[in-house]
Amino acid sequence: MLQQTMGIHHITAFVTDAQDNVDFYAGVLGLRLVKKTINFDAPEVYHLYFGNEVGSPGTAITFFPWAGARRGRIGGGQVGFTTFVVPQGALAFWEERLQQFNIPFTRTERFSEEYLQFKDKDGLQLEIVEREEGPRSQWAFGGVTPDKAIKGFGGAVLYSNAPDKTMNVLQQVMGLEKIGQENGFVRFKAIGDLGNVIDINAAPVGSGIGGAGTVHHIAWRAKDDEDHQLWRNRLLQNGFQPTPVVDRQYFNAIYFREEGGILFEIATDPPGFALDEPVDALGEKLMLPEWYEPHRAAIEQGLPPIQIRVLGEDKP
Repeated sequence: MLQQTMGIHHITAFVTDAQDNVDFYAGVLGLRLVKKTINFDAPEVYHLYFGNEVGSPGTAITFFPWAGARRGRIGGGQVGFTTFVVPQGALAFWEERLQQFNIPFTRTERFSEEYLQFKDKDGLQLEIVEREEGPRSQWAFGGVTPDKAIKGFGGAVLYSNAPDKTMNVLQQVMGLEKIGQENGFVRFKAIGDLGNVIDINAAPVGSGIGGAGTVHHIAWRAKDDEDHQLWRNRLLQNGFQPTPVVDRQYFNAIYFREEGGILFEIATDPPGFALDEPVDALGEKLMLPEWYEPHRAAIEQGLPPIQIRVLGEDKP
């Protein structure tokens, strides 16, 4: 039986200002900051995770806010649009909310679904679609209540330098099913109910440049450590060179670059973000892996202060 991922685990992007990042994803989009930690490879930079009430796999968008970072260019070899999904009937609420916060957006349609497309403060391309499938978020913040809240990822639009090769990886390696093609896009679906719909350009897209406002990598779900090892073996058998397993504290990860230029990660569902904090206090304290704890004072001193705050547009 072909090994199949449930879909997207998380998506990680570069931005510039940490407080702007928090204000947009928590203040405007109503996501919960579920983990405030550091980039384990560059501890002078935050790693911020936003998702549903516990940051479940399929809901977590994560950021490296790097002050003064160069602006990237979205293009081939990257995620083009990160897709959020909201409950059926909630799209009109989000249209009004984007207008309320003076965020320009466009309406578009793909595969008989309506999308609102917009950008964050760094130019990262986002879109919202409504669907019935997938559990609702239980998180409420500002003007966003659970009946309207982002449930997690609807999926993503991939921009590939070699779409035929990327599509082959999606089908033959990751186990997604091709379900449609129209207007220059091919649609694939994973077996999960969040982060499960992937659209990809049918023709090559000019290469992008990494930097603020671009996605660094897209991560796919592995059920557990045993499944994770099977994925690594599968990648090796298919001619890829995955990294060794990397401990990311809240999941284990392997990375590989598929032939269309996109950096893929495969991440384990467990242990999750409640590993080192109680659920009701997620995201409140800077959490460090044990090997950085001796340097906490210096790390905290070097990071800009951030706060989760209700924005003025949501205040009476």
